[in-house]
Order: sequence, then C-alpha cells, then structure tokens
Amino acid sequence: MIRTRLTSLLGISAPIVQAGMGYVSGAGLAAATSRAGGLGVIASATMSTDELRSAIKAVKERTAAPFAVNLRADAADAAERAELIIAEQVPVASFALAPRPELISRLRGAGVITIASVGARRHAEKVAGWGIDAVIATGAEGGGHTGAVPTSLLIPQVVDAVDIPVIAAGGFFDGRGLAAALSYGAAGIAMGTRFLLTSDSPVADAVKQVYLASDVTGTVVTTRVDGVPHRVLRTPLVQRLNQAGRLTGLVRSARNAAAFHGLSGLSWAELIRQGRAMRRGNDLTWAQVLMAANTPMLLRAAMVDGRPDLGLMSSGQVTGLIDDLPSCAELITRITADAEQILTRLGTLPHPD
Repeated sequence: MIRTRLTSLLGISAPIVQAGMGYVSGAGLAAATSRAGGLGVIASATMSTDELRSAIKAVKERTAAPFAVNLRADAADAAERAELIIAEQVPVASFALAPRPELISRLRGAGVITIASVGARRHAEKVAGWGIDAVIATGAEGGGHTGAVPTSLLIPQVVDAVDIPVIAAGGFFDGRGLAAALSYGAAGIAMGTRFLLTSDSPVADAVKQVYLASDVTGTVVTTRVDGVPHRVLRTPLVQRLNQAGRLTGLVRSARNAAAFHGLSGLSWAELIRQGRAMRRGNDLTWAQVLMAANTPMLLRAAMVDGRPDLGLMSSGQVTGLIDDLPSCAELITRITADAEQILTRLGTLPHPD
C-alpha cells in the first residue's frame, strides 16, 4: 500500500478519505470505508446528538479501524458535539467550515486528530496557524459548497503554504487521480461523489442512476439553494429554483425551515442562533440565511426518501466519469493498485541520452 504523511498520521493503510455528506455518510458507509483501509467519515450535521452517538457505536461494532466525525463548526452545539467525540474516543474530527482555535485546541488536547476543509490558500494558512493537523483542500470541481479555484491550481498553492498533510479533493475517482495528487505534493485524496456511487452507499438506486446518467456538463453551481455557491446535479428542480422569484424562493425556504425545525428537534431559538453564526461566518443576508433551510430538506428528499425528482443532489463534476457501483473495498483496492502501477512506471521511465 502507498505510505504517506497522511497514512502515518491517521493510522490507515490507504491515503483515501471518504467525504462527509449529509444523509449519505452514515455508519454503514463510514465503516465500510475504514474497513477497506481508508478513513471513513460520519457526517453529523444532519444528525441529532443521539443519532450521532448511535452512529459512532455502530461504526465501532463493525470495525476497529480509525474513523472520523465531521462537524459543522458554526453549529450552535459544536462544542457539545466535540465533547461527545472526546467521550466516545473517536480518533479523528473533521470540519465542514473553519473551526474556532479553541475547538481545535480542545480536541487536540484530548488526543483527537483534527482536519479542516479549505477552499483557498489563506484559509489553509489560518487553520494551520491554529494548530490543525491536516487540511482537505477542495477545488472548484468538487460537489456541494465550492470555491472558484480549480483543483490543479489550488493543491500546489496549499502544499507550498503549509507544513501539514494536505488532502486533495475535487475531481478524484481513480488511481490516476491519486497519483496526480501525490505528484502535486498532497498526502492523499478525499472523495465524495465517488463514495456516494458505491454499493455500500445508502442512497437509493433510483438516485444513483441519475448520477450515473449525468455527464461532465451535468452539474451547475447555484446560490439559490442556501445563498452560497453550491454545485449540484442539473435537474428540473434546480432549474425551477434558479428561475423562481425572490418571494417564491423565500416562501419555499420558510416552509422548509419549519419542516427542518420539526425533524431536527432543534428549537426555533437554536435555529436562529445557527442563522446568526452563518451570517457572521459567511456574510449572508437574513434572506440567504432563511434560504439555507432548503438544504437539509431537499437533500433528505433525494438521499433518504429516494426522490430525485423532488430532492437536491450535491455532486462533483466527476460524476460524468463514473459508470459503476463497486463496494468501498473494491474501490479502494483498485485505486491504490492503479496508483502504485502508475507511480512505479513513472519512476522507471527511460532518461534520454
């Protein structure tokens, strides 16, 4: 297997991280990834604390390999969830947004390895200065919330800027990608869409088939979901969201906010606190904060209810290059074997006389 700073840091055998995806990265997918030698990640943002505790227990029952819990750093109960991670002895905590320095310090002081997601060099420099152990640098090709810098430009920037392991994300799906990331100086890769499209993923087959049928032009970046750039599959629903007037969009968002309030168990006061945190962290208007309530409900419709016609499907552009549904074990074995062959071949290229 390929050994890097990342495999040494995390105690895993393959430098591959499964991204945290709401309603997708539960105990089953995380455990399957970790069993296969990568780092499985539980996405906790769409879970209650009780559901998160149960998911952690389920992963531990299925594997003794390292795994992670992904947190929303701007959540009102982020500190409480961090304490749960410490109490349950979860080896790794990752963050969807830049965590506060005191949160990093608390987790690291308890022996938890910390990983932050970044979309720009300055973000990587900031969290590295706060003591983060590693960063996931996601290029514009990636699914979900995305920036504007392509992976091929972002990774060299971040690698040159920080002296911690850099995990490359955005557009990776095979051994060629892993070899390319390592050549850029990254210590591994993270993949979301590729792990969503596995047999271990809990997503309904009807939804997976929509992803498989897409091509590389089948995604779009929109701000009409939650107020910030979000890469999703190009569907009739997304087209309607983009064409809806402000009033229609706000009415739909208010309805989804009320529904999420009921499903999540969060009080209105807690939802408002989270909204204020989002405004501070992302410079959003109150209208955009209200729009953010669309995300969990629309994701749930597709990823849990199996309704691609009604739901939102975050996706990287890489979906257009994926045409199968392997198990996590098959996928990780295939990627690492292909990368090893590529790196060996490149290392033995004949030199011109």
